This record gives sequence, structure tokens and C-alpha cells, in this order.
Amino acid sequence: MSYEPPTPPQELPVDVVDTLDDYSPELLRHVARYTMDLAEYRERKARLAENEGNNQIEEQPEDLPDDVPSKATITVKEINDNRYYYWQWRDGEKIRSKYKGPVDPEK
Repeated sequence: MSYEPPTPPQELPVDVVDTLDDYSPELLRHVARYTMDLAEYRERKARLAENEGNNQIEEQPEDLPDDVPSKATITVKEINDNRYYYWQWRDGEKIRSKYKGPVDPEK
């Protein structure tokens, strides 16, 4: 690790960089976790919206639980360096999720 401060990406607005420069390391870690979660949420939301417009009929998975709608898709989420499958679907303006299982069941 360098002893010099990192160079912010050019795409990052100056006011964001200035704000982050004043934050403690702990607060920066909270911001980092939040921004990763927010990015995942928005990517899922975009995928669901894209799939919603797709008129193709997909084959129904055999292991779909009774309380998960047929329009649900499977998403991988990383938690504490472990990867898990989740069912995800749109419910009005909200994105709903239900745990499916580990990506690697032997871990």
C-alpha cells in the first residue's frame, strides 16, 4: 500500500471527493459498503426492468418455492466472502428477495 493518498477517479464529482476527504476511515468503510449495495440494487432493478419488457416465456424452474412468483430471477450475492443464490422479483416499486442457497454448497 502506498503512503500517498489515492487519486480519485476523474468521473467522481469534485464535491463528492471534497466531502469524502473529511470522513474518518470508519465512515469511509460504511460509505463503501453502502455504495456497493446501492450499485447492486440499481443493477438488479435495471435487469428486472429489462426482463419485464422481454415477452419471451421462460421455462419455470423446478425448485421455485410456493411463495416466490414465477417471474423471479436468480441473483448471486456475496456476503462475508461467501456467495449465495437469492430469488429476486419486482413487487410494485420494490425489489423482493428470498434466500435460495449457497453457490458452493460444500463451503
